[in-house]
Amino acid sequence: MTTKRRRSMDVTATRLFSASDLEIRNDVVLRHDGGIITGISETARPATGPRSLILPAFVNAHDHARPQASSFGAVGVPLESWILRTVVGTPVDPYLTAASAFARAAQAGCAAMMVHYTRPSGTMPLLDEARAIARAAGDVGIRIAFAIAVRDQNPIVYGDSEAVLSCLPADDRKTIEQLFVRAPMSPQAYIELTDAIAAAIGGPKVDVQLGPAGVQWCSKPLLEAVAENSARTGRRIHMHLLETTYQRAWADRYFPGGIVRYLCDIGFLSERLTLAHCIHARPDELEMIAASGARIVTNFSSNLHLRSGLAPIAAAHGCGCAIAVGVDGLALDEDDDVLREMRLVQMMHGGLGFKRTWTAQEFFTLAIRNGRRATGAPGTGELAVGAPADFVSIDLDRLERDQILDADPLDLLFARGNASLMSELVVDGRTVAKAGRCLGVDLPAIEQELRGITRAGAASYAHVLRAWPRLSNSVQHWFEAQLTCN
Repeated sequence: MTTKRRRSMDVTATRLFSASDLEIRNDVVLRHDGGIITGISETARPATGPRSLILPAFVNAHDHARPQASSFGAVGVPLESWILRTVVGTPVDPYLTAASAFARAAQAGCAAMMVHYTRPSGTMPLLDEARAIARAAGDVGIRIAFAIAVRDQNPIVYGDSEAVLSCLPADDRKTIEQLFVRAPMSPQAYIELTDAIAAAIGGPKVDVQLGPAGVQWCSKPLLEAVAENSARTGRRIHMHLLETTYQRAWADRYFPGGIVRYLCDIGFLSERLTLAHCIHARPDELEMIAASGARIVTNFSSNLHLRSGLAPIAAAHGCGCAIAVGVDGLALDEDDDVLREMRLVQMMHGGLGFKRTWTAQEFFTLAIRNGRRATGAPGTGELAVGAPADFVSIDLDRLERDQILDADPLDLLFARGNASLMSELVVDGRTVAKAGRCLGVDLPAIEQELRGITRAGAASYAHVLRAWPRLSNSVQHWFEAQLTCN
């Protein structure tokens, strides 16, 4: 097995899936040195001891590095209500919150993760908060992409919020306005902040991106400034798009010529762009996204938790869209298990009857390749000489625990795999997690500290919880009256 030190190492594997030719190689030795794979060769005889399957490391291509939402009562409600409720879960300590999210990701075999930072703590300047998050990623040892999720309109509903606020008692209205209705950042200020963050934390393992929160939350001047800056600098963009039926109705009302057409016209669509969700994208919009080279990240469990719908992923793939997979902070069991998320996407969108969208091997390969492109991680994820040494080791004895006939281990992985099978995660040649434990930080201690801080400060949100029933009902009424679902 590898060690934490980055030096020349030989890793013996019973089986290896390189993602280059979709084939399994048996009894191999993978050598890496200085974070780079320097050789993959057959060994004279099978390794003794535990049997292992080596795979390209996983990627979480859309996330927010936030606390787990169910702890704050944000359960089973639509996104438009959920976003407001999770203010109670505003990070109490940016470093600890990010470190806990990154450590859970690492224990699940994730080498790279998108951090679309939607809820700053407000306890420090944004530049310092970005530094704290980058430090957490470095301590854990994973690669991250980082973008401040900017918004400059529609803070409560997708339109004039007066009808919502007027239903609240004066004290509750003041509480909600103080939390959500703030002077927006100008497009130029956002670009300058992104430049400053990139100068402060950008590097080989941190890719700083532009992160407009979503079209319903961003003015045309902001979207156009982001498109111009990306085209000029080559900086990647990460944005939500058409996640809910209400967002679909809003886009159709305010962009009658088509929201994706507008994005195309301003130069927003390109191979630098990653779009999260696209649940309610139409066939012609999927074709425009595919033609631009942009990627779609699907977030299966999050879509279920938030009652957002089922994304047209098979159709998107069929017209040439690059598909990646994200956890979005709401995995099925809220455990950041990206392997289970990949399995769910494959099961839901992988075909109907005898018709296949892709094989398990093909889907795994494209999810890793497109995820790395979305996060700015180097290479395609392929395990080959000269590629980054980012790989996971799976406990093959447990995966094949009751096997009678020979089967492709990728087929078994997509039938029953989950994070508990991870033996080791290596990122950039460094062992980041081993035997289900993150090595760079003490996750149990961090989570205990976070719980203590959060519980001690919970009383500070008593006014929000007092206002919540009336606010929630008012928000629901507004969306049902203003943006009727089709």
